[in-house]
Amino acid sequence: MSTTPATPSPDIGGVFRLPRLYLPRPGIELRKWAVVACDQYTAEPEYWRQLEDEVGAAPSTLHLIFPEAYLGADDAAQRIARIQATMRRYLHEGLLVPHDGAVLVERRTVHGTRRGLMLELDLEHYDFSPASTSLIRPTEGTIVERLAPRIEVRRGAELELPHILVLIDDAQRTVIEPIAAAREHLAPLYDTELMAGGGHLRGYAIAAAQAAALQRTLRALIEPQAFAARCAVPPGTAPMLFAVGDGNHSLATAKAIWQQSREVLGPDHPSRHALVEVVNIHDEALAFEPIHRLLFGVRGDLRAALAERFGSKLRLREVGDAQTMRTMVQAAATPQQAFGIVGPGAHFTVAQIADAPSPLPVGTLQGFVDAFIAAGGAAQVDYVHGDDVLERLGQQAGQIGLHLATVPKSELLRRVLLHGPLPRKAFSMGEAHDKRFYFEARRIRDAAA
Repeated sequence: MSTTPATPSPDIGGVFRLPRLYLPRPGIELRKWAVVACDQYTAEPEYWRQLEDEVGAAPSTLHLIFPEAYLGADDAAQRIARIQATMRRYLHEGLLVPHDGAVLVERRTVHGTRRGLMLELDLEHYDFSPASTSLIRPTEGTIVERLAPRIEVRRGAELELPHILVLIDDAQRTVIEPIAAAREHLAPLYDTELMAGGGHLRGYAIAAAQAAALQRTLRALIEPQAFAARCAVPPGTAPMLFAVGDGNHSLATAKAIWQQSREVLGPDHPSRHALVEVVNIHDEALAFEPIHRLLFGVRGDLRAALAERFGSKLRLREVGDAQTMRTMVQAAATPQQAFGIVGPGAHFTVAQIADAPSPLPVGTLQGFVDAFIAAGGAAQVDYVHGDDVLERLGQQAGQIGLHLATVPKSELLRRVLLHGPLPRKAFSMGEAHDKRFYFEARRIRDAAA
């Protein structure tokens, strides 16, 4: 009688390490220091202009990032040079002070208080290719063409400021929650209200004994038998410890630069690692929201183009208001797929597709959008958070909004394990104001360089 040998547990010894952070020195106005992720409000440059007016010349992460609303601006090169110069100035003037060790982050939003850990991930264990089986993987497809402008910002930068949220699948709440439960014994590091409806942010220094337990509790998450049973995947499926939920393109940028330079820099260079916040996907305050599509420069008849592409599989149903549209899209039953159409003007439609070409509505819709733009039906697409924002912008002249339902977070990691990354911009962890605010920094160049 033969027996199948047990699958060995993966070695996670080098996958993460405790970070060395740089935090704003005492006396800096923290409310102005922290700003939302650069890839938010890309269709609303007025948001960033208002932020600039409010922050002014005060020390702020706003001066250390490149809001993507300005990526196509004529002064992009000058902006990058100014960002990098400001990083050097903040370090030279002592506006940033070092802190060694992991940090417990508490972020209060309308959804509750979300908790995470600041750690450094080893980019050698991260692969963003569609067939990735690495311990660190993306949850959405990576658009390599989108990395170029981010690489230009990061290549000459002294610091990284992460808006990356990385997920762990910890249904028993063994990693982060025990640390959070003992936070009254932790030293507070920062505490501030956030601008523009962002809620509240606190950080605590994690004690050495708690940090030492992270290796054990994280390793237990990918013990082969328990992992396969918990995720309902075949035995022997390559385990995934960290799933990149937000900021995948930022982490992919760090990986691309590391791949280009590691032979010259050597294995111990700080750019081998990237600073992230690790969050439990089972955290009740972690909300999943859809990412809608907003078409600009619409010249074609979108509904007619849908009918031509999907034929008898398509049903278009006109509805009287946005709320009815939202409800019908969210209630659509598998295997039928549905999405909403906003515009032109106050015009709302529910599109239902049978026998769709992609397993998810977002994949079906994205394929259509790409073809519609290529055929000249619209000039470009942007990705929008928030139903109200989409409905407001979709009714403006020359624009059409495409409304998607939420991807259930309970299905996310299993889908990635079985089928690879979801289509790009398939979901969002919260609306724009819920996104990670920049606060902590980390050096990605040798201090003597």
